[in-house]
Amino acid sequence: MRQGGPAVRICVWSGPRNVSTALMYSFAQRPDTRVFDEPLYAYYLAHSDARQYHPGADRVISAMDSDGERVVREVLLGDYDWPVVFFKSMAHHLVDLDWAFLTRLENVILTREPSEMLTSYARTVEKPTLKDTGYLTQVRLLEYLDDAGRNPVVLDARELLLDPRGVLTELCRRLGISFDERMLSWSPGPRPEDGVWAEYWYEQVHRSSGFRPYRPKREPAPEGLRPLLEECQPLYDRLYDRAIKSREI
Repeated sequence: MRQGGPAVRICVWSGPRNVSTALMYSFAQRPDTRVFDEPLYAYYLAHSDARQYHPGADRVISAMDSDGERVVREVLLGDYDWPVVFFKSMAHHLVDLDWAFLTRLENVILTREPSEMLTSYARTVEKPTLKDTGYLTQVRLLEYLDDAGRNPVVLDARELLLDPRGVLTELCRRLGISFDERMLSWSPGPRPEDGVWAEYWYEQVHRSSGFRPYRPKREPAPEGLRPLLEECQPLYDRLYDRAIKSREI
């Protein structure tokens, strides 16, 4: 376990609707940790067609730095007095950036079963694309980091919700930090670190006080998203094969 030295920089590369905000809230309970909410979001919106359909896009761009290289240099790789720094990020925000900086981070890939993710995501983004889901970028991240000898940790949203204590304990062990029991609960409501997009995406997590028990979604993915689901499934299967499994802890 970590004993002093430079900050442990944890960057979670999530897909949308993958309990990533709950994971950020979990790490925010640690007295040794500072958290950041999607520092590359404005950059992504300013350099992709997502600006056309993401709610509050112009507000996000106005509120944040949209220079991706500067965000990497000053935020992700900036100097911190905190022992642990946690960045909640979206995999698809890595558009056109040089990935070399990733080797200086402790990378975590957070994924979720596609039919459940798409059913949830389509309530806010009506016609998501494969690029929006992040699965392809996550697989490429896995390959890139493996080739660089950085072996990222893979988390699956369902496995995390099935056993928060066990999965988080194993996650912390792999990251070289101690598990803190305070990571399992938080006060309902927004946090000061929330991005300005919270009103569009964080309603459920603001009503929570911890990781909610896993419940399978009963509604199927919208019929119009079936082709996209078929594209996502094999990518997810590859990621899930590497994920921390609650039953193995």
